[in-house]
Amino acid sequence: MNDVRTLTQGLQDGSISADDVPEEMLLSVGAEILLGESDGPDELLARLSPLQRDVLGLQGLLAEGDLANAVVLSEELLTRSRSGAERDFECEVRIRMERALLAVDGSERAGIEFRWCSERLKALAPGSSLHGISLLNQAAWHALNGEVMMALAVHADITRESGHPAELRGLSRLEVGRMLTALDDLDHAMRHLWTARAIFLAAEMEAESVVAALEWLDLALEEVNDEAPRMLQRIETAAPRPVPGSSWVPAHSADIIEVVEQILPLLLTDVGGPERNDLGLILDASQVLEISDWSEAIAEKSESIQDERLLEALQS
Repeated sequence: MNDVRTLTQGLQDGSISADDVPEEMLLSVGAEILLGESDGPDELLARLSPLQRDVLGLQGLLAEGDLANAVVLSEELLTRSRSGAERDFECEVRIRMERALLAVDGSERAGIEFRWCSERLKALAPGSSLHGISLLNQAAWHALNGEVMMALAVHADITRESGHPAELRGLSRLEVGRMLTALDDLDHAMRHLWTARAIFLAAEMEAESVVAALEWLDLALEEVNDEAPRMLQRIETAAPRPVPGSSWVPAHSADIIEVVEQILPLLLTDVGGPERNDLGLILDASQVLEISDWSEAIAEKSESIQDERLLEALQS
């Protein structure tokens, strides 16, 4: 049992004790409990070193938005993490990542720090949650600086075979899908978004699965053709390419039906808000596929709908 979410859930429901958490997972589990604002056993905190507890305190300051004090504290903790008395590579990596995210030493230095963290973790903790997070940060830095091909190359290291947790693989595939969409590589974007959705569903990450599904649906409605292959076939027959390129394959109506029927009940639990492009997509799908049940289900909630454009579309 080395999955952070599984360990955290086990602590919360009492199926495991603090003593069951492996030594190398203590800080990650503690951070998950802190950032998730969940209750955790005092025995877990007692097993942490003073430096580890202070690193959790740093992450608490960041979560509260107290950036000025966080930067000051991070400098002290970084020195301690490198000292002979408290040497701790995981703490050092976490502190350096947080400082890079804040661009304490400038954007260029942040990129160097992200690479250092990824390479260090690849050597010492490959496939760990922290390693996956470091890769996501590194890829995001490349994308932010317009280095899309570098970002895609970093994402390629986050795979099932590498052992990275499902939630990180899902986030990686979602980001790749978005980058490929921006590159007009729509066939491959749809495959990555579909994969992200499947990973999130398997990991019971409902909100994230809806996000991936909506982004896939937005592309799929461009063209629907039942002669086109289903998404699973497209994924199974996909071949690697040296670089992305403009691509397009129409969507199959059966895949659209699967997606809409998964997400529509979730979207209908709350139809408020001034901009509901998600429900607008469902209306588009209802029109394209000529399935009136979907638009009728939304219309039944019209008294609670606040999006004026959506109301107009329902009345047209």
